[in-house]
Amino acid sequence: MRSIEEPLGCAWRPRRRTFVGLTSLIGLGGALAGALGSRRTLAAVPAGPPDTSTAASRWFTTSDGVRLHYLEAGPADATRTTRAAAAPTLAFVPGWTMPAWIWRAQLAHFATHHRVLALDPRGQGESAVAPDGYTYAQRAADIGQWLVAARCEVPVVLVGWSLGVLESLQYLHDVRASGAATPVRALVLVDNSVGVGDPPASDPTFFKRLRTRRRETVSGFVNAMFKRPVEPAWRDALVEAALRTPLAASIDLLRQPRPREFWRDALYACAAAMPVLYAYTPRFAQQGQIVGARHASIETQLYADAGHALFVDAAAAFNERLEQFVRHVPAAAAAAVTDTGAGR
Repeated sequence: MRSIEEPLGCAWRPRRRTFVGLTSLIGLGGALAGALGSRRTLAAVPAGPPDTSTAASRWFTTSDGVRLHYLEAGPADATRTTRAAAAPTLAFVPGWTMPAWIWRAQLAHFATHHRVLALDPRGQGESAVAPDGYTYAQRAADIGQWLVAARCEVPVVLVGWSLGVLESLQYLHDVRASGAATPVRALVLVDNSVGVGDPPASDPTFFKRLRTRRRETVSGFVNAMFKRPVEPAWRDALVEAALRTPLAASIDLLRQPRPREFWRDALYACAAAMPVLYAYTPRFAQQGQIVGARHASIETQLYADAGHALFVDAAAAFNERLEQFVRHVPAAAAAAVTDTGAGR
C-alpha cells in the first residue's frame, strides 16, 4: 500500500516515497497535544459564539448543482472609498471540515478597506452536503466558480489554510494547465506542508479513531488547533461544524494521494507568477526556510507562539503581516476569471 502524507497538520510516518495530503493535518491531534498543558500561561483568545454580524451570507450554485455558501464583508461597490476601490479583494478558504466563520477576525479587521470573502467549501459550514466531489480537483473548481459567482475583479488575494492550502494550489495549478483566466494576483498559504524538506510526522491511529470515536477525535483535533485557550462556546461551535461534514466525505478529503513534488512544483509555479506569503508554525519551520531561500517572491513568516489556527491565536500579528503583504500586491489590469457556469 502506498504511503501518503495527509493534508491536515497532523501525523503518521510515511515510508519510502511520500505524498502530501493529510499527514500534516492528522498529526495535529497528537503532535500538538502537548501544547494543551501549557495553555494557561498564555492570554486567552477572544472568542464566544460565532458572530458574523459584520458579514452577509451569499450563495451560489456550482456547475454540478451544489449550493455553496460564503460570507462577504466590506463596503458595497457603490459606497467603497477610493482606497477600498483600489484595494485587493481578500478571499479566504478554511481547512478540513472548518466553517467560513473561523475567519471572523479577518472579516472584521479587513472590511474597512477591502472586500472580504470567506468560503464554506462543499460539505462544510452552511454549504450543501453534496453526495460526491470531495476531491482536490472538484474543490479547486469550486474555488474558481466561487470567484466568478462573487464577481471578483483583479486583484484578488487568495488565502488558504490547512487543507485550503492544497486546494488553493490545486486551483492555481489547474488554471495554468487549462489556460483559463483568474483574478488571483497573490497567494497566502497558512500552516500546511508544501512538499519540501522532511515530511511531517503523523498519527497512524487517526483514521481508526475518526471512524470509531468520531466526536472525541474531532474534539481533540479542534483543541489541538489552538495554543492559547479559547472559550468553550467557540470550541464547541467548531466541533459541531466539523461534525456536520459526513464521515465518509471527511475521510475522502484526507485520502487523496499526490506526490510531495506536485505541491512543491505548484508552489514554485505560483511564485514565478505572483507574490506568495507562507505563514507557518514551528512544525513547518524547515519548509518555510527552504521555500524562502528558493524564491525571492515567497515571503515567509513564523508564528512561534501560535497553534495551527494561527490567524485565531495570533490574530493581530497575522492581520498586520497580511496588511503589509497586501499593500504590495499589484493592481494590474487583466481579464476577469472565465465564467465556468456558476450561478447566483
